[in-house]
Amino acid sequence: MEILPAIDLRGGCCVRLRQGDYAQETVFGDNPAEMAARWEREGGTRLHLVDLDGAKAGRPVNIAAIKSIVETVKIPCELGGGLRDEATIRQMIEEVGIDRAIIGTQALKQPDWFRKMVQLFPGRIALGLDARNGMVATAGWLDVSQTSALELARQFADLDLAAVIYTNIANDGMMQGIDQGTIDDMLQLAELGLPVIASGGVTTLADIERLAAVSRKQPKLIGAIVGRALYEGTIHVQDAVRMAR
Repeated sequence: MEILPAIDLRGGCCVRLRQGDYAQETVFGDNPAEMAARWEREGGTRLHLVDLDGAKAGRPVNIAAIKSIVETVKIPCELGGGLRDEATIRQMIEEVGIDRAIIGTQALKQPDWFRKMVQLFPGRIALGLDARNGMVATAGWLDVSQTSALELARQFADLDLAAVIYTNIANDGMMQGIDQGTIDDMLQLAELGLPVIASGGVTTLADIERLAAVSRKQPKLIGAIVGRALYEGTIHVQDAVRMAR
């Protein structure tokens, strides 16, 4: 199971939100590339980048910060937030150099378009499934749909997706750990044959241990994103990587 340190970008800075609420922001640094280099030094094998301004605006906003991260580290970076048309995805993959584009909102709103993007960029597109009470939330978590996360993922189970990144918004940034309900949801996604990455709620090494145990039984759980816990110091990258292995 891979550990993915998270870097959330807003106004060119590294920040964390609580439950995706833009009004509950903590700034952790004004040099994202430096932060990225630190997580790489400490053993991270892939970075999870989120353009929070982009998620709201519907197009990438923190492009300079993303570019500086990609140019600074040698490990691959995945990116979500505001990737809503082919030209933007192509720009991010081919020009900026991100490894995976994470798409959430448009997968729900334009499933045929999403299917086409995965076929155009096989193995390079991840489905971002952000759920509140099991229902898909979109547009930087500002809207909650009437579609269940499982229902949406099932539509794309036949595609060459890089991953499904499953976030339980209720847990995100709350430092309360991963609950059994979230694990059950992820197992259902994995049973569709989709590679799943856990996101939101990883707080201590006990959470990593729990996810790693699940991953040993269900190898389709391929990764865990760690955000606020790294910045608050309740988890260190090298310890998480060691435990996950």
